[in-house]
Amino acid sequence: MSRTVLVAYGTRNGSTAEIARVIASVLRDSGLETDVRPAAEVGDVAPYDAVVLGGALYTGRWHRDASRFTRQHRQALAERPVWLFSSGPLDPSASERDLPPVPGARRAQRRTQAREHVTFGGRLEAGARGRIARMILEQGRGGDYRDMDRISAWATEIADGLAVGAQRP
Repeated sequence: MSRTVLVAYGTRNGSTAEIARVIASVLRDSGLETDVRPAAEVGDVAPYDAVVLGGALYTGRWHRDASRFTRQHRQALAERPVWLFSSGPLDPSASERDLPPVPGARRAQRRTQAREHVTFGGRLEAGARGRIARMILEQGRGGDYRDMDRISAWATEIADGLAVGAQRP
């Protein structure tokens, strides 16, 4: 029997949504059914056997839709495997070392009893919404710092973990 995984996310400019789609693709390729949705649009997590939740980072804060999702679904999330990710550093730091979760993601990790949290680099390019985003771009600090190989490897670890969990009696 195939397991169904929700990959939900909170994003402003789409970078975190793209990461969520990459994760879902890897999970699908591993034989898992996936549903990729904005966290704000998820009304119930009961249909899912596991959840991967991502939140974009803005000025050191985890995206409010991701945080709200963990508050609204706290009990149901504690009853299934959960993995969390953040995306946002606009430099190579996330690929060079493990970055600790920001306070909002750390609270979500405790709230959901998540198995793991990882931070991936972010992307900020011309046309991004928000005053701060425009200021960062004007200072020449934008770019794409996502490491898709690292993201795919992490998703493979999740798929492997779910496969092992499915085999336990």
